[in-house]
Amino acid sequence: MKITDLEKKIGNFCLQIDHLDIEPGRIHGIIGPNGCGKTVLLKILAGIYTPDSGIIDYEGIGFREITMLSQRPYLMDASVYKNLIYPLQIRHIHPDENKTDELLRKAGLLGQKRQYARSLSSGERQKLSFLRAVIFQPKLVMIDETFSNLDTESETLFIEMIREIQKKEPITWIIVSHQLEAVHQLCETIHYMEKGSVIKNETIAGRYRGSGQREIEKGHTGA
Repeated sequence: MKITDLEKKIGNFCLQIDHLDIEPGRIHGIIGPNGCGKTVLLKILAGIYTPDSGIIDYEGIGFREITMLSQRPYLMDASVYKNLIYPLQIRHIHPDENKTDELLRKAGLLGQKRQYARSLSSGERQKLSFLRAVIFQPKLVMIDETFSNLDTESETLFIEMIREIQKKEPITWIIVSHQLEAVHQLCETIHYMEKGSVIKNETIAGRYRGSGQREIEKGHTGA
């Protein structure tokens, strides 16, 4: 994805990004202080906000192949299972119950499969929201501060599942978080924002995943 001359004014705030490359198949992190425009940028990329000007080249990715996780996930007035398979239903994809059960098992939610989704704890809601986001195999997943509400066990689960997806068939991730440790554990490229602009990009080269993960080399480029 290539972003050029993007601008969006909301009240006294102005998002202004001259140029930003989101390389496909990689995990990108966006960090910066509160109010710098991180969430506004994600909402523009998700089609929730319309930019005032600029060009976003999705390079072949359609909006039905994009999903976004918010800090406070919305769950439908239905069971855990119905919430999970909803993205498949609206795309006319028949759910494979063995696969959905395996996803629920990994997240520790299989026992709550028939439970009313809105009765889940906040951590369980986040887990369900994550599963729902990846079940239809999107090409772009955006995560807005979800890690901030997770306990250590859930955060570890999310990181492991993202790594597993990337090993099988890499997709593009954009992660906004104040949890800098999680961002640096996962992300291959980090974009730093301040006052509505991207001020620096950092690419972490030679990173390998799994236990003993380390960063071999870091390269810095200006925005």
